[in-house]
Amino acid sequence: LFLLQSTRIGMSVNAIRKQSTDEEVTSLAKSLIKSWKKLLDGPSTDKDSEEKKKEPASSSQNSPEAREESSSSSNSSSRKEEGSAPSNSFIPSFPRAPSTSDSVRVKCREMLSAALRTGDDYIAIGADEEELGSQIEEDILSPIFQELKNTDMKYKNRVRSRIANLKDAKNPNLRKNVLCGNIPPDKFAKMTAE
Repeated sequence: LFLLQSTRIGMSVNAIRKQSTDEEVTSLAKSLIKSWKKLLDGPSTDKDSEEKKKEPASSSQNSPEAREESSSSSNSSSRKEEGSAPSNSFIPSFPRAPSTSDSVRVKCREMLSAALRTGDDYIAIGADEEELGSQIEEDILSPIFQELKNTDMKYKNRVRSRIANLKDAKNPNLRKNVLCGNIPPDKFAKMTAE
């Protein structure tokens, strides 16, 4: 269960399912996702542990077929890599974004998440834009808050700058790189205009 949740492989498999034109790949992906959902939703019983033992066998059976589809379509393989890369690179940083009751910070997190949703890239990649927005906001705020102890105009301007950069139609690769994990939230929060 931990492996399914920490790698977020379900999102990657679902992204491949949506992009695939091969009926066999889509049906196998659907059945795999359903079985994973049963594992995650069901209470811990002996029946679940039996399903866990069966699951590695079914995932190893499905993986070569998914790889065959990926090799036949270069788009699918790149999307699979993009979908799995961010989940691995973001997992350690997710717990660092604590919830906040500060209305300015909450609004900034919402605006950053909305900027990450621009262009629907987050769907194909399978990234959690809400958590990314929170993480970026946390990484922007930490240095400023330590220095100034508030969310003043300097903080708001830095958030606005990041939002404008994420929404920039002339630089869609920036948003994709943030979503994929090529640019981690802490690095994006500290980036300059260059």
